[in-house]
Amino acid sequence: MTRLHLAPPDETIAAGPLLHTLAAHAVPGAEIHAGHRHQRLIRTAGDVHAVTVEIRPHDILLESSTDDSAILHEIAGTVRSWLDLDTDTRPIAEHLRHDPIIGPLVDANPGLRIPSYPDGFEAIVMTVLGQQVSLAAGRTFGGRLVAAYGAPGPAGLIHFPTPEALADVTAIELAARVGLTGARARTVVAVAKAFAGGLSLVRGGHTSEFRAQLLDLPGIGPWTVDFLAVRALADPDAFTPGDLILRRALAGVTAREATEVAESWRPWRAYALSYLWASAAPPARP
Repeated sequence: MTRLHLAPPDETIAAGPLLHTLAAHAVPGAEIHAGHRHQRLIRTAGDVHAVTVEIRPHDILLESSTDDSAILHEIAGTVRSWLDLDTDTRPIAEHLRHDPIIGPLVDANPGLRIPSYPDGFEAIVMTVLGQQVSLAAGRTFGGRLVAAYGAPGPAGLIHFPTPEALADVTAIELAARVGLTGARARTVVAVAKAFAGGLSLVRGGHTSEFRAQLLDLPGIGPWTVDFLAVRALADPDAFTPGDLILRRALAGVTAREATEVAESWRPWRAYALSYLWASAAPPARP
């Protein structure tokens, strides 16, 4: 077992919110979350590897069974992107600390980060499965999808289905095996076909171009692309104006009014949202 210490530039990690997000979104069969440790599979250029990350206040302890330096470097890069470890949160905190709504939340969670997904296709499919249902229901659908169409991998884990594995599945079959509505199943198949045909979600990519491509797919609306811009594209100024937690924090304003209030949070609106989400989440259990 090879261990690497991955530290962010500011050497500060808000472990509680990060652990809560990983636990709340863990896909049964594909991920195992226990205490401060999270295990899943990560695909490299040549293979699939089981990795475990231990979330700590100042760094991430990465464990992998490979000792190949080139593969470890690739895995470490994926983990750093996944857990937002290349962001220096100090200028973000300094900017948001002066806001009357977000300011009180900043010091409660120093080093707050926005975790994404190691795989862009997985990010979109899990977001679609979570539309208009609870997090628990979305995870249940994800677990069924993995069990039905995923590939066995190391450490007894199942790799999330590839676009090619779902592109030729009929919506009727997918709905029956996963328990989705027909409309939701058609969206998942459309996403799979788009990815198999060349669509990609790249962290740090152009948000406007990605939005246009995704909104062309059936069943994909503004909320989905807004959420993905925050949690998958890593656009630091991405924003979900219709978010329920946001609107509650702003005394029940409309989406348009929320957008106006959030102007003062630019260029860090995604992090302001994350502070609000963290404040509404229960503390992570050790």
